[in-house]
Amino acid sequence: MIRINLLPVREERRRADLQQFAVMLVGVLLLAVALVSFFHWSLMGRISDTQAEIAQTQQQIDQFGPQLAKVKQYRDAKAQIERKLEVIERLDEERSGPVHVLDQLATHAPDRLWITRIEAKNMRIRIHGMSLDNELVALFLTALNDSAYFKEVELLETEAREQGGFKLNEFELSARITSPEAEKREAAARNRTASATSTGPLGTGR
Repeated sequence: MIRINLLPVREERRRADLQQFAVMLVGVLLLAVALVSFFHWSLMGRISDTQAEIAQTQQQIDQFGPQLAKVKQYRDAKAQIERKLEVIERLDEERSGPVHVLDQLATHAPDRLWITRIEAKNMRIRIHGMSLDNELVALFLTALNDSAYFKEVELLETEAREQGGFKLNEFELSARITSPEAEKREAAARNRTASATSTGPLGTGR
């Protein structure tokens, strides 16, 4: 019977397997080192590019800084002029306001309705008067609501009274005094506020 010793063959195969495993392990390690190096240099490149962009942006800011400061000065000066114009317009309106209010009351008061007393305070007005019936008071109320010089017109009180043998209605109205010029100023102020809210300090989007 022939006997073959297989131990040297097995030992040789085991060594070959170990060598192959070692080669694979070294290959994996080299690949890992290569990937880490690639990502490292890629990240360093991005950092360098970002720093260059920051430096360029700062240079542009430094370059246009004086112009931006002048723009802000011009805008501040414009705002001051607009405020002065608003004060002048308001003073002119307050000077001519009572004339317009009385003219509007006389124009919109229907026949057989009389205004007996007017009270005005803090841009609010109370109108006392007499009329032949409630329908005339309602017409007067509607006419004042349609006027550009009165807002928030409402009937406060009405009461039937007998005077000189006639049955009359005594009434009291309340309204807020305004004007087309005041409405324009309020609209412009709202637009400026909305514009300042939606844009940055130099008029650019935030």
